[in-house]
Amino acid sequence: MKKNLLHIPYRQTYKIAILALLALTIESCRTPNNEPVDPAAISKGAETYSADVATKWADMDLKLIRASTGFTPPVASRALGYAGVAMYESVVIGIKGNKSLEGQLNGLKTLPKPDAGKEYNWAISANAGQLFMAKNLWPTATDAAKKTVDSLATAIKNSLAENSSKEVIERSEAFGQAIAEAIFEWSKTDSGHEGFKRNFPEDFKVPVFPGSWQPTENGRKFPMQPYWGKNRPFITAHASLPMPPPLVVSTQINSPYFQQYYDVYKKNISLTQTEKEISVWWADDPSETFTPPGHSYNIANIAIKKSNVKLDKAAEAFARTGIAVADAFILCWKCKYAFNNERPYTFVRRAINPNWVPFWPAPPFPGYSSGHSTQSSAAAIALEGLFGTDFAFVDDSHVSRLRDTKRNVDFKARSFKSFWESAEESAYSRFLGGIHTFQDNDTGLKEGKKIGQNINALQWKQ
Repeated sequence: MKKNLLHIPYRQTYKIAILALLALTIESCRTPNNEPVDPAAISKGAETYSADVATKWADMDLKLIRASTGFTPPVASRALGYAGVAMYESVVIGIKGNKSLEGQLNGLKTLPKPDAGKEYNWAISANAGQLFMAKNLWPTATDAAKKTVDSLATAIKNSLAENSSKEVIERSEAFGQAIAEAIFEWSKTDSGHEGFKRNFPEDFKVPVFPGSWQPTENGRKFPMQPYWGKNRPFITAHASLPMPPPLVVSTQINSPYFQQYYDVYKKNISLTQTEKEISVWWADDPSETFTPPGHSYNIANIAIKKSNVKLDKAAEAFARTGIAVADAFILCWKCKYAFNNERPYTFVRRAINPNWVPFWPAPPFPGYSSGHSTQSSAAAIALEGLFGTDFAFVDDSHVSRLRDTKRNVDFKARSFKSFWESAEESAYSRFLGGIHTFQDNDTGLKEGKKIGQNINALQWKQ
């Protein structure tokens, strides 16, 4: 005979209720196949979090470039590449429909996984991961900058912690740091680790031949990062991209080679005020700014803030841009030292005007192809993959800088109808500065476009 629940003692009824609730909880954390539930199913999605954690860390990374010794453009591009990938991987499980880059990027075989059936706060994971990367990717940062890094991490954590339990916070931080640690270990095997220690290696023998690069007037006898092109790129296919050769060297006035350099000279002695502003805006002098790759990373930041996207899209934007600038510098530097092509100041002085001084002093490395053009193009195409080909924006990267009194130019924000338009102006600025020919820029734009297209071709979606 069945017992009526009303006749069961209270204590026994309580035990039955607890056991039923426990069974229901266990069952709710399993799929119909009796497998634990994906953490993404019981955690708030990355699209529910503000992009602030991503944009604030991007701002910090750009400050760290300036506050760290040895962070030349190639070295800075590499750091941004790994920072961007770490940001994405710390939240990708919480991005509905997106896929990890594990197994897709060159040498990145496995990454830590979150605990099954457990809740995570992906913004807190991102914060912890970026804190670890900031401390390890920029080890030469000033003490003041390192304190700012810790302060930022604490402030972001405090702003996010009120909506999560202590257990969720600790679990999320542990996961974000584990992702960052794995990516940093991976970074050590790319041949660029601690590149800030060897920007101008004295064991490099500068080749001498007709049309070869010659040391600049800044007193450096050795070029910047001559071995950087041997580094492992993020995308495997980039290691085998062919390098288009430059024009055949000639001082004959009717030759295509002569015309390239004469065009630079002719324009450089008749620059308009607007052209000077373009040149100065994109100069991105490493001693005064966050470098050219930092400029591209900041444009990604501008796009994120303008479009008001959430953490999911922001993390992907920084990953795409970071990979773009990192691989662009590897491939461009590979090209530079394969051909060791001369800069305009060398050719113009020996074949046109021995007293010519370009608007910008020539950087300490070969001219062909253009680093500005390559990395700007790669980043533009990568960002188009997220924001579209007609994304208009205002680039205010340098509006806080003081007037360049030497060149009589103010730093005015520049408006663009698309990312590609900004990349083309970035390339053109080097021609206006008198430090690159059209062939340098055209090749850079074309090769950078290939890099961006390969980034967009990754399996970002499941």
